[in-house]
Amino acid sequence: MVRFSLCTGGIFILDQITKFLALHFLHPYKPIKILPPFFWLTIRHNSGAAFSLFSEQTIVLTIFTGLASALIIWWGIKLPPDEKIMQISLGFIGGGALGNLFDRFFRGGLVVDFLDLHWLNKIHWPTFNIADTAICIGVGLIMLDTLILRKKAAHPRTVRKRA
Repeated sequence: MVRFSLCTGGIFILDQITKFLALHFLHPYKPIKILPPFFWLTIRHNSGAAFSLFSEQTIVLTIFTGLASALIIWWGIKLPPDEKIMQISLGFIGGGALGNLFDRFFRGGLVVDFLDLHWLNKIHWPTFNIADTAICIGVGLIMLDTLILRKKAAHPRTVRKRA
């Protein structure tokens, strides 16, 4: 539970600090080009979910995010201590979900996004934030744990003895 709590709290705090800095130092329509033409810092306010899906559905998204956050926190607290990767995974997802939920409650239903990726000025990935990144990393860790690590544990290699 400690591992889960530290990850959840750490991601939430990191997310809110970076959003605070973005809100205070970035100006709309004036991106800071960190690694041109690939990585910019651009302030955006997103009323939707990932990729701006369900824009203007703030109440529905807030309720859904609140319920999902509660479920993740309950699950993370109930995990046995030996489920280390799952605790970290759910901590990342929970911290990210709480970070975006906090925005919806205290920033007029809008989530602050500021990380902006481009590929050779041809492909533009939707702007995102630390919470979104943490959620993706958490989901990736669950997939890694479920598909690879647990499979290896279930089928250990047999060791041949030399005669």
